[in-house]
Amino acid sequence: MISFIICLTVLIGGYFVYGKVVERIYGPDDRQTPAVRINDGVDFVVMPKWKLFLIQLLNIAGLGPIYGALAGAQWGTSVFLWITLGTILAGGVHDFSVGFMSMRHDGASVSELTGMYLGNIMKTVMRIFSVVLLIMVGTVFAVGPAGLISLLIGNQGGSGLLTNTYFWLAIILIYYFIATFIPIDKIIGKFYPVFGICLIVMAIGVAVGIFTHGYTIPEIQLSNLHPANTPIWPMMFVSVACGAISGFHATQSPLMARCCQSEKESHMVFYGAMVSEGIIALIWAAAGSAIYATTGGLTTGLTEMLANGQATCVYDICTKTMGGFGIVLAMLGVIACPITSGDTAFRSARLVIADWFKIDQKPYRSRLYICVPLLASGALISQLNYGVIWRYFSWSNQTLAMIALWTASMYLYKNAKNYWLTAVPATFMSAVSVTYFFCAPECLNLAITVAYPVGIIAAAVFLGLFIRATQKQHETTPHMKMMHHV
Repeated sequence: MISFIICLTVLIGGYFVYGKVVERIYGPDDRQTPAVRINDGVDFVVMPKWKLFLIQLLNIAGLGPIYGALAGAQWGTSVFLWITLGTILAGGVHDFSVGFMSMRHDGASVSELTGMYLGNIMKTVMRIFSVVLLIMVGTVFAVGPAGLISLLIGNQGGSGLLTNTYFWLAIILIYYFIATFIPIDKIIGKFYPVFGICLIVMAIGVAVGIFTHGYTIPEIQLSNLHPANTPIWPMMFVSVACGAISGFHATQSPLMARCCQSEKESHMVFYGAMVSEGIIALIWAAAGSAIYATTGGLTTGLTEMLANGQATCVYDICTKTMGGFGIVLAMLGVIACPITSGDTAFRSARLVIADWFKIDQKPYRSRLYICVPLLASGALISQLNYGVIWRYFSWSNQTLAMIALWTASMYLYKNAKNYWLTAVPATFMSAVSVTYFFCAPECLNLAITVAYPVGIIAAAVFLGLFIRATQKQHETTPHMKMMHHV
């Protein structure tokens, strides 16, 4: 329990200390933001800072810090360290960087930012990568709630159309279309702060329930407690994702970057939302570690519960920690939260495509041209195996985070700022992503004796290429040419 309290304290302190370091390095000022300068009443709309924070939290979180944290807790309490340090040193920096850069470039999406700082080839890769990722996210966060709604109605004695998963999937996709199409302040701006508060209340309720119901949170140990002996590196680092660092956030931060009245809101809106998500993830990881029994030192109880379905596990934890009130919050969480992340995923996909093809999004017809094919693609993908979609999402998610951090590193270099702030986590995430790609069953499925050295070498190569690129640019600037001539 002491380990949990220390990690919680470090997370909160990280917001005030390291978050300020990040803010000082980027240097927000009083220049006009895109929300003020471009305001189009659709995607560029000024909203209050408190509302931006709650919407950003809900957009980037959904069920990510719940499902991911519970999955990560299967490896043991070492997950506390990854959630805490990953959030402060990588996730918060990642989200702040993309949000800030987007404000400095007229609300540009992450793919366009990548092109500006890593070149046109990477821009094309990132455009395709981010659109595919966003459609997968939107689809995953439609299929899950649809199945749960039909199951709950069936358990209450319902029958017919109301227990049909495809019926509810169609309803959710129709809602996605509406939310993706209309101005951001009409549904998202009005209702999502309420759901954001519910997500926070849900986490607080679980935390209080752990202590009041006599559960004991185990202390941190670095041993691998996964029943299947699945390696901690890189599996846990990819499984937790949204609770530590997530490339999906890079697609969401530009949404709020288009709504900030001042650059100085970046600390609270972007870094603050990520720290809040880290706290939520830490609480859920602690719950998974405390509530379920271990067998022979392995997390068999948690793994068995997750095998019954992630939603079932969330429902069980809420019931055991909060009773009847917990059931209400659990249902709200496992149904509303993924839906609210899914629709902003499709909205982000629309904006990426609009930036790609330079399509003005103020006219209704222009939005319609993009929304219809997007939602049709989501409907087709929803027919694939849910587990397969989620596994590919996990890897592509962390790969996108890696690219976004290298983009931020080049931005900082070109603006004569301390690029090691982002280059260090970028190198680390390069090792995570490449290693996972080589050893994961859904990817190359090679032995870890091959994947580990390849991942480390790849990370070193990426860092070397970045340093070489900075040296070449340094040597070709007019000032440096003159210095070399002298």
